[in-house]
Amino acid sequence: MNKLGREKLICVLYAFSYLLCRMKISGFTIIRNAVINDYPIVEAVRSILPVVDEMIILVGNSDDDTLGLMQSINDPKIKIHHSVWDASLRTGGSVLAVETNKAFQLIDPDSDWAFYIQGDEAVHEKYHQTIRETCLQYKDDKRVQGLVFKYLHFYGTYDYVGDSRKWYDHEVRVIRNDKKISSYKDAQGFRVGKQQLKVKPVDAYVYHYGWVKSPEQMMKKMKNFSKLWHSDQALEDMMKAPDFWNYDEFDSLQKFTGTHPAVMQERIARQNWKTELDISKKKFSLKDKLLYYFEKKTGIRLFDFRNYKII
Repeated sequence: MNKLGREKLICVLYAFSYLLCRMKISGFTIIRNAVINDYPIVEAVRSILPVVDEMIILVGNSDDDTLGLMQSINDPKIKIHHSVWDASLRTGGSVLAVETNKAFQLIDPDSDWAFYIQGDEAVHEKYHQTIRETCLQYKDDKRVQGLVFKYLHFYGTYDYVGDSRKWYDHEVRVIRNDKKISSYKDAQGFRVGKQQLKVKPVDAYVYHYGWVKSPEQMMKKMKNFSKLWHSDQALEDMMKAPDFWNYDEFDSLQKFTGTHPAVMQERIARQNWKTELDISKKKFSLKDKLLYYFEKKTGIRLFDFRNYKII
């Protein structure tokens, strides 16, 4: 083969390699009344922007300036759309799945993956490369319908995480751009019809901050959120509750010794309440105590519900 022929072959190989490695990831989320409920949605979006090629934000009809808050991020990857939430779909949070499915339908058809982030979640920047590499690894393996992440659930302040079985320890947050996939129940996970997604694990955590607010703001959020979940009587009872959340109602916590995502640092610095929790106390039934210590000893969570199937 002469020099010209070798150069042409090299160019073809480079082009073929580029096509194999080319990948597009779309991010998507839904949000409504972010200001009233003090959701860290700006931080959530910013935490995955470096991973995605576009970011779909579906803004619901709000009683505050949620739209302005989303526009303030001012990133060219962001595409803001509008939606009106159906107030009749409040049993079990089903409206959240409906809105999540709307957002999923809006992503670019050319995307290989869709990265879902909820308004009270964030991803540490130290996981960005791992996430993209795992997406690329399984891009052409059509058996893999999603990637399942590990979870940290913060509680009360940014210093404590829940470590009992009441906190889900894994969930799917990256799904293949296949419109047969849909959000399930209250938008915690995804299914194809009634079938669990076939997934691979990604060595990355999602940091969940939904339980980190001042006691007053936490109760305000819970009362507002109850409107998406409860019947008239249950909602009425919730509205009669005190105006502050009792953070002592936990079964087991542990101290967080790691670092938070960089996008969360400003919010953490603004924390203006103190919540001291006695994490030496474990408040379990006998059954839960046995299961808790078995998991701590072996790393195995027995009898746990999984919203997916690892392949």
